[in-house]
Amino acid sequence: MARRFPDAALIETPHAAVIDVLRASGKVDRIVEIAASPLLSATSDPALIAGDILPLAPSSVDLAVSLLALHEASDLVGQLVQYRLALRPDGLMIAALPGAGTLAELRESLLAAEAELCGGVSPRVMPFVDIRDAGGLLQRAGYALPVADIETVIVRYDTMFGLLRDLRAMGATSALNARSRRPATKKLFARAAEIYAERFSDPDGRIRATFAIVWLSGWAPDPSQQRPARRGSATMTLIDALKAGNGDEDAS
Repeated sequence: MARRFPDAALIETPHAAVIDVLRASGKVDRIVEIAASPLLSATSDPALIAGDILPLAPSSVDLAVSLLALHEASDLVGQLVQYRLALRPDGLMIAALPGAGTLAELRESLLAAEAELCGGVSPRVMPFVDIRDAGGLLQRAGYALPVADIETVIVRYDTMFGLLRDLRAMGATSALNARSRRPATKKLFARAAEIYAERFSDPDGRIRATFAIVWLSGWAPDPSQQRPARRGSATMTLIDALKAGNGDEDAS
């Protein structure tokens, strides 16, 4: 991207590497960090602490970046709207969040084990946004030129317990209100680990864990942006365009 973004906001992204990348791009002059708490800061001294209300003035930044945080928002569209309002006209928002398919293996293994041992199930893995809905969320939030894409990353572990240790270290244990309040037993997790190994292991015996990362981008509306032609104003048919692309050959 050739343009520059003088003022950028890094929102609830607790990793200093992101700040390093923004600075190394040569396209960002100033970066303000907004953290959910001092303990979740990418730096030792975050400029602002965020609650449900984003502490940014309207039209105050040119770039808003949020990586792997929006999935925990209780009102995802509301958060996206706040990002847009903080952008200056023709400002850019970039976000990434876990999408549908993330931890699908863990979800299935826990549900199967609980159904087998307890005769019923309760939510164990939080729901994630579907890529097919992501673009619609950007449109609902008022972004121009919305784009949604997905990147699937497979991480392998010796056992399910290695995955659980990483999730706990990331602070990614379940925060669902609808989760069971009954303490999970060692027997449940042991059986889930067996099912996980039976259904989702590679030939070398290691298990797979899927992380489906949904990438979102959208622009604060501005009159200078390209716009679709008004419906019914076309001067060329699809058949004519296909013929032109095939050297005027029959496109049928």
